[in-house]
Amino acid sequence: MLRDALLPMTDDQTFEMAEIFRLLGDPTRLRVVMACIDDTRAVGDIATSLGISASLVSHHLRLLRAARLVRAERHGREVHYAAADDHVRCILEDMIDHVREPDRETL
Repeated sequence: MLRDALLPMTDDQTFEMAEIFRLLGDPTRLRVVMACIDDTRAVGDIATSLGISASLVSHHLRLLRAARLVRAERHGREVHYAAADDHVRCILEDMIDHVREPDRETL
């Protein structure tokens, strides 16, 4: 059952929540967010660690930043990205725990 604090949500809040799940539904975008969970990372570092182009990482970061899933910090000439807050970390940690659980129906 959902906590009382979660209900009711406005239509705008429901739309925003659905948009966040849509954004995280893209495997590459999800990997980009996860790369920023533990520390701030430059675009080039994220691209290298994921084996994709810096321009693709930048594209995904732009969308993730607009959804408030990541935040940007300027470090000299570079911009570094990190998870926006602990809410993002908790969502991802809970989902990681969920997918790592054994399938109870097959036990």
